[in-house]
Amino acid sequence: MKRAAETATGTPATLWDRTRQMASREILDTALRLFTEQGYDETTIAQIAREAGVSQRTLFRYFGTKEDLLGGDQDRFWQVLADTVGEQPAEAGVWEALRAGVAAVLALHESRAQALERFRLLHDTASLRAGWLEKRLRFQEGLLPLVQARMGAAAGPADPRARAVVATVFACLDAASMTWVGNDGRGDLMDLYDECLAAVRG
Repeated sequence: MKRAAETATGTPATLWDRTRQMASREILDTALRLFTEQGYDETTIAQIAREAGVSQRTLFRYFGTKEDLLGGDQDRFWQVLADTVGEQPAEAGVWEALRAGVAAVLALHESRAQALERFRLLHDTASLRAGWLEKRLRFQEGLLPLVQARMGAAAGPADPRARAVVATVFACLDAASMTWVGNDGRGDLMDLYDECLAAVRG
């Protein structure tokens, strides 16, 4: 995680940057608390803004949609995932590179408790599940060129193996997170992911 005193580029944050970071965190914490207490669908943007002490207009300057208040910045998640997979050494296998990407995205959560509540809401709320499926399919398509390049020239557009690998990674992440939530956050999520992947790969 970046320190609060730094921006995403690693440069020292200005007072304005730090104020934005604090406001963003307060809004996210408020939204997650309300989602947990009364349900995602039952919580309104107006209520979140009121309890966070900001206007709805200000809230939407930080977060484009209600769903972003649960999952955070999806563009950032995608960038971290793609960058991490792409930056793995050439000798790293495709499974290892994708695992590094999954671990990097999970590390964006500020705490174990925050990750648990977000995954619990995701798996227990039908509308969020539908939205996650749509995003997951976009992420899978975006990862294909990176996976194909790592698998070699034979894994071109007509070869289903790259799609199968990427789909398996996301399916194993889903299975691991559902198990983790069912166990009330006991154990390590990446260990569960490894177990799921090992079961699939035999």
